[in-house]
Amino acid sequence: MGRKILFITTDQQRFDSLGCNGNPFCRTPNIDALARTGINYVRAYNQNTVCMPARSTMLTGQYVRTHGVFANGVPLPEDAPSFAQYLKDKAGYKTALIGKAHFEPAFDPAFKYRENARQRDGDYGPWRGFDYAVHAMHTANFRGQPVGHYGRWLKAKNREVFDAWPPLLNAAPGGDTGAPETSNHAIPRELYHTDWLADLAVEWLGSLDADEDWMLWLSFPDPHHPWDPPASELSRCDWRDLPLPDGLPRSEEELRKILAQKPAHWLAYYDGTFANIEGGPMNFTPRQLSHDNIREINAKVHVMNELVDDAVGRVMAKVKARGWDADTDVLFTTDHGELQGDFGFVYKGPFHVDALMRLPFIWRPAPNAKVAQAIVEQPVEQTDLAATMCAIAGVAQASNRWNRPTLPPQCAPLQALHRRPGCKARPCPSATTVHASARFANGIASFPVMVFTSARSIATAYC
Repeated sequence: MGRKILFITTDQQRFDSLGCNGNPFCRTPNIDALARTGINYVRAYNQNTVCMPARSTMLTGQYVRTHGVFANGVPLPEDAPSFAQYLKDKAGYKTALIGKAHFEPAFDPAFKYRENARQRDGDYGPWRGFDYAVHAMHTANFRGQPVGHYGRWLKAKNREVFDAWPPLLNAAPGGDTGAPETSNHAIPRELYHTDWLADLAVEWLGSLDADEDWMLWLSFPDPHHPWDPPASELSRCDWRDLPLPDGLPRSEEELRKILAQKPAHWLAYYDGTFANIEGGPMNFTPRQLSHDNIREINAKVHVMNELVDDAVGRVMAKVKARGWDADTDVLFTTDHGELQGDFGFVYKGPFHVDALMRLPFIWRPAPNAKVAQAIVEQPVEQTDLAATMCAIAGVAQASNRWNRPTLPPQCAPLQALHRRPGCKARPCPSATTVHASARFANGIASFPVMVFTSARSIATAYC
């Protein structure tokens, strides 16, 4: 019996959204516990600032230039590499994907893509290397049609709730302040997708034999817009109590001065003359945002993140109840971030700043591996995830498929991690890292323009 892998992802979550990363407004004790007993990578970056390219990188271990999904709406080829398939083939793992996939275009009423046709056909796997695959998106209902297995389930379970789902990719005002794509969502918490996915994860874990090795990718659609957590949970964070974000200039004059220093599309987006097609709804212009809109969006994001943390706690409790905790590696990250008022913007798009590129990235190694807790400042990337899963499972990387060489022997994963907590990581001898960085003239943000690293698991950034 080997190591188990619980891979947890969210969608559109900032690095600074967690208590362990300094957030004073959002309570995330279960995720914080993973960081406290594991490795918190505080300079982790994605390969793209929108969903499909970043998620395709996580599945394949490849850069965008290799897997080819350069934008939302470009499907990942059906024969693309999958770390899940590799773990099945090389180590006999049972595999599951429960939640958001988004390797293929999501809103597909003609069911051109298999990812969408699967819910229509009652197909729960196998698919892309996962024995069991159940999909959920940010909405259950898109123009009256169920989205994903979750949408079909909710339509059958409670048609009234299904029909009343707040619109996605529509900046119509809502909530308390008229914020775009925001709702005081009258959905019972037990029907909300975060709790539904946790239920399915607990059920799947309960179906496994005690001695089976498994990998579960639990992929929550939140805190991606629409910002619509169950109304019953809104008391967790009152928007009226929130300060404005540090990255938001306090006057229109100051904001325009800053945006004018950026590439032309920044100010054009603010004024509504640049269409941020991949980043948010077409009927949204950042200039329309009020300060209270930003406060309310941020409060709802904090609530969504707290609900995800509750779900993580439930799943971890199931892992412990099955007697697997000591042999289970837990990885937590996201695909990209969210602007949440920085520079006067919300949503995402072609803006290469920390808010969108710097990720929460936590690895809690299996306690039986005896790996010391640490905070790692060496840059790591989403391309490192597939290699790390291979290292955990004890199998060689598929360098011919992932365009990544095998781990150098002097950087054997895990053994290399025995260092004192909190120290800065240093590059392993075989790694080459070029980290070009830039700082805005106003001093608001610094960001990586590009990060190039040699192929490695995230463990080897600490050897």
